[in-house]
Amino acid sequence: MSVLLNKNSKVIVQGFTGTEGSFHASQMIEYGTQLVGGVTPGKGGTTHLDRPVFNTVADALKETGANVSIIFVPPAFAADAIMESAEAGIELIVCITEGIPVQDMVKVKNYLLGKSSRLIGPNCPGVITADEAKVGIMPGFIFKKGRIGIVSKSGTLTYEAADQAVKAGLGISTAIGIGGDPIIGTTTKEAVELFMNDDETDGIIMIGEIGGGMEAEAARWIKENSRKPVVGFIAGQTAPAGRRMGHAGAIIGGADDTAAAKMKILTDCGVHVVASPADIGKTMANVLNK
Repeated sequence: MSVLLNKNSKVIVQGFTGTEGSFHASQMIEYGTQLVGGVTPGKGGTTHLDRPVFNTVADALKETGANVSIIFVPPAFAADAIMESAEAGIELIVCITEGIPVQDMVKVKNYLLGKSSRLIGPNCPGVITADEAKVGIMPGFIFKKGRIGIVSKSGTLTYEAADQAVKAGLGISTAIGIGGDPIIGTTTKEAVELFMNDDETDGIIMIGEIGGGMEAEAARWIKENSRKPVVGFIAGQTAPAGRRMGHAGAIIGGADDTAAAKMKILTDCGVHVVASPADIGKTMANVLNK
């Protein structure tokens, strides 16, 4: 199996005919993703990139059988787009949009309780199952098939980790960019748990950053449930307290939010922590070969 996404996943794009949606939809199709249509209100009944356009997610799901949606909708409308997908019954919702107001995401988080949909993001690069399908903005050529899963708050470091794993002869099963906003759908722990239960993943790369408690939560779960090696890196090691670095969620609010504190927690919980992203690939290779 693969995590969240595979060659049989049927994908729609919300914000399909916009500039961003069009560009990345084309890239996803080129990668081999089974992109079956898209949603742009008011343009239902037309075609775009040789795929049908629908006015609503419900219409798209009814006609195409889609089970995955990727959202390229402006921040003011993105929360409604997420909830529309969840209401329609889409299984996996990937929201790329950056800058969604926190209060909107509070509403979304509450709305998703009890729903069967899983949200990845927002403000994330998406999900890719190597050589099968990508639902996101990542450069697909970097990701080659293998047995290492990646969980990351950082898009750029996701690509770096994948490149290193491939060059180390390991390759990638699935990579999940969970996003760096204060409120996101799938947490680090939840993504790690998916990989820990995946028969086609032998090791996990976990990339976190300063701010919040998701890495510590994941580390404590790993300590109690680990059956596979985990290599971890925490970005923001030189960040001063009280200053946001990069992502909206990357701000040190307490003693446990610093990179040093997180690195110690991960190490204490059995994660193989590296001080530099340059060491991610070779460390995983060494751990697996022991």
